[in-house]
Amino acid sequence: MLAILTVIAPIFALMAFGYGAVRFRLFPADGIKGLIAFVNNFATPCLLFHSLLTSDFSSAFNIAIIGPFYIGALACFALGIVIALKAFGNRPGEAVSVAFSGTFTNTVLVGLPIMQRAYGVDALPVVLSIIGLHGAILLTSGMVTIELMRRDGASLGKTLLVAGKRVGSNPLIWGIAAGLIGYFSGLTLIEPADAFFRMMAQAVVPAALFGIGGALNEFKLSENWKQALIASIIKLIVHPAIAYVLMIWVLHVPMEIARYGILLSAMPAGVNVYVFATYYNRGVSVAANAILIGTVASAVTVSGWLYILSL
Repeated sequence: MLAILTVIAPIFALMAFGYGAVRFRLFPADGIKGLIAFVNNFATPCLLFHSLLTSDFSSAFNIAIIGPFYIGALACFALGIVIALKAFGNRPGEAVSVAFSGTFTNTVLVGLPIMQRAYGVDALPVVLSIIGLHGAILLTSGMVTIELMRRDGASLGKTLLVAGKRVGSNPLIWGIAAGLIGYFSGLTLIEPADAFFRMMAQAVVPAALFGIGGALNEFKLSENWKQALIASIIKLIVHPAIAYVLMIWVLHVPMEIARYGILLSAMPAGVNVYVFATYYNRGVSVAANAILIGTVASAVTVSGWLYILSL
């Protein structure tokens, strides 16, 4: 237990530091958006590029880990839609948006720092192989589903085109693509370039955690907190539980490798669930609450998963 606290404490202390800095006006709230933009658009793409370039990516791309992660995510998406429709009486379009809040993982701002802290750089190749498909699979699935279910939905072709543009315009995808091209072409960085990417990569963890902590000041609990709580339970407990069963009990993946995918699936909802909700103007308050509740609750649930996975 002490080992788990040693891993978790600095992570959530940095989040609390960012939250307190903004809450007590020691850091400008507007600056948080710039900080997160730096992490998402510059620092993390550099980390992705350098990590893929210098790792054995071919062995990291393990379908026995990637498959259960996304099977679990899509199963949670379907479960969330059913609960939103039947238990809360939401309209179809709003139900999809609510379900998406329990589907899309915060792989970058929370996932990467925790994975690095818990398992070191050995976890990065597997984690990056999941991140590389994350937006493409889940964002496309969410957009197609909501367009098919809501009455004023766009055509399938138009939806896929919009989804493709959103995925293709993501700097994270650029970093992954550049890393793969460099890896398979045998690119070797000269020392100044290698040092540059290492320095940028080192900025990801503190900036991401400080930024997500500061961003939590924007999200307030509303009357839809119950739906957000259910979405958070699905994201923090059900998704990793499905991944665990499939990887360990069904596919018999060794725990020392499977734990990378399982723990990543236990991360809270990412900011993209709020972007998704505002884009369609469906379930916006639920998405905001899910980010707040899930991020705070993950301090406990991630500790629990680290214990189950024996750190």
